[in-house]
Amino acid sequence: MASQSPRRAQLLEEAGIHFSLISVEYEESFDPDTPPEGVAALIAESKAMQCRHLLTTPHQILLTADSVVIVGDEILGKPADEQRAFEMLKLLSGRVHRVITGVCLLSLDKQVLFDEVAEVEFYPLTEAEISKYITECNPLDKAGAYGIQDWLGLCKVKRINGNFSNIMGLPMSRLYHELNTF
Repeated sequence: MASQSPRRAQLLEEAGIHFSLISVEYEESFDPDTPPEGVAALIAESKAMQCRHLLTTPHQILLTADSVVIVGDEILGKPADEQRAFEMLKLLSGRVHRVITGVCLLSLDKQVLFDEVAEVEFYPLTEAEISKYITECNPLDKAGAYGIQDWLGLCKVKRINGNFSNIMGLPMSRLYHELNTF
C-alpha cells in the first residue's frame, strides 16, 4: 500500500490483509472542472500512476486511496491549519455531508478503480466543542477535519448511511471483494 495514512494501515491489519507499507509523497492535484464526486477516484488513480514504477513482479498489487468530504458542492480536503479546521467543522455542523473514498488497485497487467460513498449527518456543534476537538484530537491530517473513529464520531454523529470503514479512509468490504477477484 502506498499511503501515509495510519488509519488505512490499521484497517488492513485488522482485516488480516498482508501488505507492505510504502511511504511516498504525492502531488494531489486535479482539474477544478472535475465534478466533486469524481475527485477521490481521480486522485487515487493519479497516486497509483506516480508509483507504478514500484511494481517489479507480476504478483504485486499496488493499493492507493484518497478520501474527500463533500458538503453541498464544496470539497473539504485536509485543513491547512487550525483556523481552516474550525471553519470546516462549523460548515459540517448540523448538516449532512458525503465521504467519498476512491481506491486504485494496480498490477503490472491490470487496474481496478472504484469509489464508495457514505453519508454522514452531524448534530450541531458548538464553537466550544469544535475548539476542544481541534485541540484534543488534532484533525489536521484528516479530510473534512475529523475522524469518524474519535470523539466527534462517537458523540456528534446523528446518522450514517454507508460503509463505516469508508469514512475512516478505506471501504474494507468492497476492497476485500475486489482483492479476491483481482
